Amino acid sequence: MSTADQVKEDYHKHAETYGGYNVLPAGVLESQIIKNALGDATGLVILDLGGGSGIHAREAIDAGAQRVDIVDISPEMMKVATDTEKSLGRDGRIRTFEGDVSKPMDHLPLETYDVVMANWVFDHAGTVEVLEGMWQNVVKYLKPGAKFLGIHAEDPRRPSLNGKYGVRNSNFREIPGGIAYTVEMLNDPPWKFEGTSLEISFSGSFELHEKYALENVSVVPYDNTEAVKQDPEFWKLFLEHPFYAVVQGFKKP
Repeated sequence: MSTADQVKEDYHKHAETYGGYNVLPAGVLESQIIKNALGDATGLVILDLGGGSGIHAREAIDAGAQRVDIVDISPEMMKVATDTEKSLGRDGRIRTFEGDVSKPMDHLPLETYDVVMANWVFDHAGTVEVLEGMWQNVVKYLKPGAKFLGIHAEDPRRPSLNGKYGVRNSNFREIPGGIAYTVEMLNDPPWKFEGTSLEISFSGSFELHEKYALENVSVVPYDNTEAVKQDPEFWKLFLEHPFYAVVQGFKKP
């Protein structure tokens, strides 16, 4: 089974329960970091690559975004996003399009955007070629001077991935240029999916960010969040060994 097929199958099985991640400690912190990075998004039009059930898309709308377009490989995940929007009484603020974000998306009615988000998609790339396909789409749909915002795994073997923050990794296998592993989300009930992370990403290198015309690239701080400020002792292990990074940068004019 190809990586793309595996991803589609995993998220098909867990579309209805994926939202439970948002209440796990790792998910709470992630949302707060994204909120800090987005800031005031009033009037912005945003592309969310791999946006799935719309967790961060809704956060962008709450921050004032005019519209968010989600492209995702899983129609079941995007149905959750659509159904959630209907339950909120909103129409047209979040649009969904099925597509593989590692491949050309010229068949989709996309434009260039004020922000392009790519949260966790890089950790489903089993080869550098697939990873670079994702980056090509990031830069293609980003306006000059506009913001990229993306989450990627740090080393999947970090000791903080012991379940304390709601996520546990196991079953590590070496692949060319990286690591494949099983991720367990400790929701109720827990669920698992397969991840693949390449060293060029999880090492913290900005090589691909810079190759694809981003500048002023930086990791968004963890400690400037309500969660960490309220309980720094709880987050101490994570801060010493963070297992994900939210990275921002800007497309060169």
